[in-house]
Amino acid sequence: MAMEVTQILLNAQAVDGAVRKQAEDNLKQFQEQNLPSFLFSLAGELANDEKPPESRRLAGLILKNALDSKEQHKKIEFVQRWLAMDQAYKAQIKALLLRTLSSPSPDARSTASQVVAKVAGIELPHKQWPELIGSLLSTVHQLPAPTRQATLETLGYICEEVSPDVVEQDHVNKILTAVVQGMNSSEENNDVRLAAIQALYNALGFAQANFSNDMERDYIMRIVCEATLSPELKIRRAAFECLVAISSTYYEKLAQYMQDIFTITAKAVREDEEPVALQAIEFWSSICDEEIDIIEEYGGEFSGDSDVPCFYFIKQALPFLVPMLLETLLKQEEDQDQDEGAWNIAMAGGTCLGLVARTVGDDIVPLVMPFIEENITKQDWRHREAATYAFGSILEGPSPEKLVPLVNMALSFMLNALTKDPNNHVKDTTAWTLGRMFEFLHGSTLDNPIINQGNCQQIITVLLQSMKDVPNVAEKACGALYFLAQGYEDAGSGSSPLTPFFQEIVQSLLTVTHREDTGESRLRTAAYEALNEVVRCSNDDTAPMVAQLVTVIMMELHQTLENQKVSSDDRQNELQGLLCGCLQVIIQKLGASEPTKHHLMQYADQIMGLFLRVFASRSATAHEEAMLAIGALAYATGTEFVKYMQEFYRYMEMGLQNFEDYQVCAITVGVVGDVCRALEEKVLPYCDGIMTQLLKDLSSNQLHRSVKPPIFSCFGDIALAIGENFEKYLLYAMPMLQSAAELSAHTNGADDDMIEYTNTLRNGILEAYSGIFQGFKGSPKTQLLMAYAPHVLQFLDSLYNEKDMDDVVTKTAIGVLGDLADTLGSAAGPLIQQSISSKDFLKECLSSDDPLIKESAEWAKLTLSRVL
Repeated sequence: MAMEVTQILLNAQAVDGAVRKQAEDNLKQFQEQNLPSFLFSLAGELANDEKPPESRRLAGLILKNALDSKEQHKKIEFVQRWLAMDQAYKAQIKALLLRTLSSPSPDARSTASQVVAKVAGIELPHKQWPELIGSLLSTVHQLPAPTRQATLETLGYICEEVSPDVVEQDHVNKILTAVVQGMNSSEENNDVRLAAIQALYNALGFAQANFSNDMERDYIMRIVCEATLSPELKIRRAAFECLVAISSTYYEKLAQYMQDIFTITAKAVREDEEPVALQAIEFWSSICDEEIDIIEEYGGEFSGDSDVPCFYFIKQALPFLVPMLLETLLKQEEDQDQDEGAWNIAMAGGTCLGLVARTVGDDIVPLVMPFIEENITKQDWRHREAATYAFGSILEGPSPEKLVPLVNMALSFMLNALTKDPNNHVKDTTAWTLGRMFEFLHGSTLDNPIINQGNCQQIITVLLQSMKDVPNVAEKACGALYFLAQGYEDAGSGSSPLTPFFQEIVQSLLTVTHREDTGESRLRTAAYEALNEVVRCSNDDTAPMVAQLVTVIMMELHQTLENQKVSSDDRQNELQGLLCGCLQVIIQKLGASEPTKHHLMQYADQIMGLFLRVFASRSATAHEEAMLAIGALAYATGTEFVKYMQEFYRYMEMGLQNFEDYQVCAITVGVVGDVCRALEEKVLPYCDGIMTQLLKDLSSNQLHRSVKPPIFSCFGDIALAIGENFEKYLLYAMPMLQSAAELSAHTNGADDDMIEYTNTLRNGILEAYSGIFQGFKGSPKTQLLMAYAPHVLQFLDSLYNEKDMDDVVTKTAIGVLGDLADTLGSAAGPLIQQSISSKDFLKECLSSDDPLIKESAEWAKLTLSRVL
């Protein structure tokens, strides 16, 4: 087989389907029968300069895919598989890969450098291949340019694959030395220089110690700044990308370089080509992100708590930075609104201006207003659009006191421009700006609202008229209407200013969803989002009209299901998802209060019938939306929902088995909870099947980790619904909860993402315990739970000792202490008395600033006082 591998690889790319299939089967068979020999043949093919480029390219790709996968469970399997392989084979494969780094073929070199990094990603964390980095570095200076480039590229990829703690500091120093030498302006070969800059980009996370050393940091910064002035575009762009990464990784080390960086970024923004200018603007956006995070976390008061002080770089640069960004707004492109993914200097400048406004608040307003006043009425559309964009960009950040008077002055001008301006770009940006006004400066919490009985009618008339405009303008008008409605969300049951226009608004939005050109931009989605928000924020007065909407949306959903019999396309699937989402909002709205519920109940059977038909179609998006809508229907219909269970159960089971589409699985788990809350004891006949499936999900290594926390809290929902009948599941559920609790109790050395996930997991586990204790309360079988009490208390104590719970977990945890005491009574007294939770943790929660934690703690205190 090894002899013929070239021909098989070429056949696997043949035009003839049969030849291709035969070759793919041969490769699969070879891989399954003898993996080491298979990988060795591929590495040999890649290393052999006599072989055709096509077979080498595919050999490298298959090799890379045999070592890594995006799916976590496959990745783990591939790593184990490689580690278990015979050392002699691995050594030969690695030698071939390293030899390929000096191949005359750029393609083969580049592929080999990626594969070497994948192998390093597996072996270095297991203390294998320790000589790799040394051997790559030992000859890097004497090599011919193409090999130097491949070596630097390999070092960069290795830094991307492994975490910094895997590489010794001595090696890090040598990698950085080699990389910085490769970046130096004395390096004549541009490919080498580019590879070096890209390697530095990947190695920044390793350079903590080097950035803490003044001399080394100065040297690295100097070389990066010099590279931003290279005659070669790709090098300038990569150097600015490095600066952006440095700004977020080493913000606190930048003070002494900011003056120089301002000079080079300003020059690039004003004079360089777009790819470079965009990265130069991105540098300032990145600094804004850093400062916004610091200010939000420490509330602008920098006492000793802050790990990173805020240097207020943006505040200091304001007088120079804002004029530079305002200039970029005039560099629009003729067709920028038509292209969804368009990103140009004007958009980047406006985005950065918005971040600056969030960073410095009121200080930005006097710097931007003169530009707006000067340009808003000019002849050239670019000036009017830039002025409008500038205004819209600074509406988040400054205080309402500063902005409301300006918005009041500008509002009628904007409404006029939206209907009368001859230019589409200007109308598009005007509608977007109106949306931002409604999003940030309109709502029941503001003292002086910008929308009142006087101007409400005009605003609605203009927005509804603009929905008939070209798709991109109509889409932004729908967005503005969305925020207009959202502002009345907390208005309570009192009459909303939108009530008199409800029918007209709904009709206009439905008309938009039927436009022939809704496929362009996100128009149809935007119209449904606005419709949902208008329904969500409506009040009891409009309930009969919302009920009429039910029949309209049901008809449309029925129509898509009929159309699907004839032909299935993505647009039908997407529309089905939108219609199910709309029904969900209507069900929640009408089902939320007794006076409006009867409007809904008359249609419940038909609605459920449609949802079940959606499951029979093949669209994952529509399945998710239908599942969520069924959850809402279960909540609204309560125990009546039992009549749908027999038919619905098989789709529920399918959802719980859906490992591939893990979002569908997670949503189904949530709906199981909704159904339990609705049906209470009536869910019992289905519980064996549900619990079996949930336990299967938990023990599968294929299921995405994000689904596990909701599964645990679902245990709690089931226990709460069926009470002491949960007894037969205790034997399976409790050990699972116990081992998950032990894993989640300690997070030392975890990154932010991991800590966030761990807290979600802890909360799921605690919700399970809470549901189980509450479910058994008052039952003769409570003593069954005594065996588990020591572990639950130990879990609560360990969470308290770790000191890294978020507020949600704290509230649930102290609640579980109360539930345990409430259910087990005085029998658990001695155990509770020994726990830290019942003393220090409770005391801390009782004096918490968070009212929800405090309330939970008061309840725990009450139950404990009865038990102790």
